[in-house]
Amino acid sequence: MALAAIALLLLFAVLLLARRVSRLSRRLDGLTRGADGASLEQVVGAHFERVAAVIRDVERLGERTTALETDARLAFRHIGLVRFNPFEDTGGNQSFALALLDAEGDGFVVSSLHARAGTRIYAKALVRGRSEAALSDEETEAVRQAQASRTLTATGSRR
Repeated sequence: MALAAIALLLLFAVLLLARRVSRLSRRLDGLTRGADGASLEQVVGAHFERVAAVIRDVERLGERTTALETDARLAFRHIGLVRFNPFEDTGGNQSFALALLDAEGDGFVVSSLHARAGTRIYAKALVRGRSEAALSDEETEAVRQAQASRTLTATGSRR
């Protein structure tokens, strides 16, 4: 009789454990299956493929960014403009000196002298903010303004 009671108790324990194992098995299946029923291995494999694709995209973006930064250094980013009246017999400040510089200070200054008889335009190359040709006071001021805007951009105060 005692042996039958122990056997019955063990049978009950086995059924309880079988039920628990069944519940745990269902939970494990739920955790290891993706939303579309894929296995955990397939889900992880898909994530690795996505990560590899993102890495390739980031590398391409890095290359493009480097190229854009290189090109941007050559773009005219710093501008100075001075309007003036060079002659007594004309009205208004119709003449101007315009300086355009890249990140290195290279570029040019263009001057336009407006008179009643006509308009003359001059261009002078700038290397590191300096010209081999003599600059007028207005051209010098335009270059100074462009260089000042360059300093402001470097400090982040103005774009």
